[in-house]
Amino acid sequence: MKKVYHSQYEAFGTSIDNLIMDFDSAGESIKDSRNRLKLFQLNGQTINIKAFKIPNIINQLVYNFFRKSKAQRSFEYANKLLALGIGTPAPIAYYEFKTPLLFKKSFYVSEQLDYDITYRELTKDFNLPDYDIILRAFTRFTYTLHKKGVHFLDHSPGNTLIKKNEDSYDFYLVDLNRMKFGNMGFKSRIKNFSRLTIHKSMVEVMSDEYAKCTGEDYGKIFELMWKETEDFQERFYRKKQLKKRLKFWRSATN
Repeated sequence: MKKVYHSQYEAFGTSIDNLIMDFDSAGESIKDSRNRLKLFQLNGQTINIKAFKIPNIINQLVYNFFRKSKAQRSFEYANKLLALGIGTPAPIAYYEFKTPLLFKKSFYVSEQLDYDITYRELTKDFNLPDYDIILRAFTRFTYTLHKKGVHFLDHSPGNTLIKKNEDSYDFYLVDLNRMKFGNMGFKSRIKNFSRLTIHKSMVEVMSDEYAKCTGEDYGKIFELMWKETEDFQERFYRKKQLKKRLKFWRSATN
């Protein structure tokens, strides 16, 4: 077992170890799918533990010898985001379990953040209070990511938490294991919006606000942002249909 703690939590190392060992039998489950999320108590504080699915046999070799695990990347990227002044739940620790040849389980531990909504709610309820204000603030937040060289590859509806702070809104990124850092070209910046919504009205607002941030032409931004959105949706549904066909074929041949 490999374990790395944030310096502020090293004193609680034994307690965190015990939570990891009891993960399957304890805690409050908040997500139980490919990756599992549970809440635990640590010294009177609620923390979040994410258990990553054991990868396939090829990736068990890759993660053991050649590539950082999702848990390690989540921990390191969280620290990097906070150093850049970008919101994310504070990292606590990460754990990896390996054999001499193969990578097995991994866990990412972070503080649990109390939030009001996620970006996903903006795609479902256009009557939310301060709707336009929040969407424009989110666009400015994304511009800040781009300006600071943060390319969040999983910039999708469920991965930004939104918290009201008096008369403004704060944004926090989660699911951090897929990121790149460095200068982003214009097309890459606009493409980064492509997974966020299927609604043209939202793309119009985000294009307008991004144009204000960058000084670029609104029409140029909207045309590219909407095209990238449509292209992503086409790829997404094509992939979904292919999975359905493969599932049907496997059922028929069994």
